[in-house]
Parts: sequence; C-alpha cells; structure tokens
Amino acid sequence: MARSISILGSTGSIGRSTMALMEAAEPGAFRIEALVANRDVATLAAQAQRFRARFAAVADPGAYAALKAALGGQGIELAAGPDAVVQAAARPADWTMAAIVGAAGLRSTLAALCRGGTLALANKESLVCAADLVLAAARQGGATLLPVDSEHNAVFQCMAGAEARGIEKIVLTASGGPFRDWTLERMAQVTPEQALKHPTWSMGAKISIDSATMMNKGLEVIEAAHLFALPPERIEVLVHPQSAVHGMVQYTDGSILAQLGSPDMRTPIAHALAWPARMTAEIPRLDLAALARLDFHAPDPVRFPALRLAREALMAGGGAPTILNAANEAAVALFLDRRLGFLDIAAVVEETLSRLPGQRPDGLEAIVALDAAARAEAARQAEARAATV
Repeated sequence: MARSISILGSTGSIGRSTMALMEAAEPGAFRIEALVANRDVATLAAQAQRFRARFAAVADPGAYAALKAALGGQGIELAAGPDAVVQAAARPADWTMAAIVGAAGLRSTLAALCRGGTLALANKESLVCAADLVLAAARQGGATLLPVDSEHNAVFQCMAGAEARGIEKIVLTASGGPFRDWTLERMAQVTPEQALKHPTWSMGAKISIDSATMMNKGLEVIEAAHLFALPPERIEVLVHPQSAVHGMVQYTDGSILAQLGSPDMRTPIAHALAWPARMTAEIPRLDLAALARLDFHAPDPVRFPALRLAREALMAGGGAPTILNAANEAAVALFLDRRLGFLDIAAVVEETLSRLPGQRPDGLEAIVALDAAARAEAARQAEARAATV
C-alpha cells in the first residue's frame, strides 16, 4: 500500500525536494495526506493538485481566500491559520516532514509526534528551543524521529547498529560559509546579498545567513546533543570546505566512520523517506577522483563567535537555548531587512542571553513567552546599536 505523507513546509526548499523525490519514485509508492505552506498559495495549489492531497493549509489567514479560489470544489479540505497548521500535522500520516523554518514549526512538530508515525525532522529549532517537550511527545506518541539535517542524518547512518558505549565522539562538518577566509574588517561590511550566496549548498534565506555566521552549526551541536544523547565535549565541529563528508562517528577502538555524498539535501531526505530501506535518487554522484582532496580545520572562534554562544547555551541549559534561538531569528531578520550589521547578529544574541533569566520553561506556553521576550530584547539591542552608528 502507498505510504501516506504529510509535508509541513511544502513550498520551501526541503518541501520541494521531498516532493521531487516522491514524484520520481515508483508509481503508487506514496500519497499525500496534508500539505502546509506559509503564504505561497500558487505553489501549494499546484502541489496539492498534482499529488491529489487530501488537506491543504496556509499559515497566513490572509491567504485563505486565494487558496479557496485556487482549490475550492476539488475535493481537497482547506484551512488557514496557525491552528490549521497543527491540524494538518495531527492528521493520520505514516510519515511527516517537519520543514517549517524556525520556532514557528514547534507546535506542528509536537502535534505530529503526539500522533505517532515517523517524523523526519528538518526543523532543528524545535529541538533547540524545546528539547524536553519534543522528546517527551515522541515517547508519548510512540513516534520514530529521523534526522534530516545532512550532518545529523550522516551521523545517524554511521551509527547504524552501534552500541552507545562504543561511541567516543561525533563530528559535524561545516562548509565555513561564504566568509570562511574573510577578515573581520571585510565581514563588518557584508551585505545580505553576499551572505545569501552560499558557496556549496542551495538553501533558504534564514539558514543561509545562519551558515554564514556559523550559528547554524551551533544550533546543530545543540540538536545533536539531544538526538544522540551526547554531552557537548563529545560533539566536535570541523570546517570542511568541499562539503563532501557530512558527518563522522569516532569509536572507542579508534575507527572513524564517515558518510560522504554530493552536497544535495535530497540525499538525507531520500534516506529518511525510505528508511529503513533505500530508494533510488537521481542525484549527482560524488566523484572522489575529481574532488582529489578533503580538507578539514577547526573553526575560528574569533570571527565566528556564534558557535561558542551555542555551546555555552547548551551547557547552561534551562531556557538559554530558547533565548539563543529566538534572539538569533530576530537578529537574522533585522540583518536581512538591513537594520543590523552582519557581525552584530552574534553580538545581539550574546547581549540578549546576558540580559534575560535562563530558568527552564515549565511547558509550551512558557517556552512561547520566553521566545517572545527574547525577540523583543534582541530588537531593543539592535535598535540601541543602530542609534550609536
């Protein structure tokens, strides 16, 4: 029988890649239960029609009229607003892709996990800001949680069948972003256009900026700590410009297993979509002879302080990761809006962390409140910096 699939964030890069893999699979292998977009009605409607989705929703209530005009009368259930996104996640599906960017994806991720089935997690921020809730929801629903971030998926593949006590450490690789060789003086003048031009990966705006600051790798360290139940000191980050090795696991006998592949998100998505089997994916194969070399070096903590901030938040625990994530999301949005300098992103995050209490939130509403407080404080810090320029 066809596996039922829901995609939360179907019009983004991860969602589109997921649907491309489904379309290329054997006929009848998958069917769409639910699709969710923010406000891109045109793309969502085309997807829903092509895959005969049973349910389609937009997070933006203002886009409902356009959605109804595009899909009304076609036998597809339609809805709009934040509750509709949660409703989509709670619908019966064998496999759900959680690809809504940022903390905005938390509620739907929790709903999908509570329902059960398999959740492919591309929304790292959910684990960063609410790890206890996410893992508890997975246990409660009996859900299978599969990592989709290329680095975590690589580590997951390298851990297959291994006992935890035999693992010495894991290694997450980072491309280093577009500014890995730039001086601080040059980085101070970076524009959004420059930061969005990633040298290797094709990604959305927010994750592209996070890659440029290396906050993305910091968030991945926090995510890895929760996914694999490892302390921070057993999670290493190495800059690897070729982006061919996506993750490694070092074992207590000295062995290192690495997962390699072309820098294409369809590979980890395909792994999660077919797991525990494998599926054919028409992805450019990695040519090691043409690549010729693999380089690795430690990240520079002076030019890229975001990685340090993330580790400190992980070690502090409590509400610190929630504050870190919210402040970063706010600062990145301000940078993209040209209201904050590139180097000021990490500075605003650090100042926000120092100003807000980091007690552990005692539930979803407390996390939401702390998230809002961190965003407001980050905005104040950004405004204060702008006033001094």
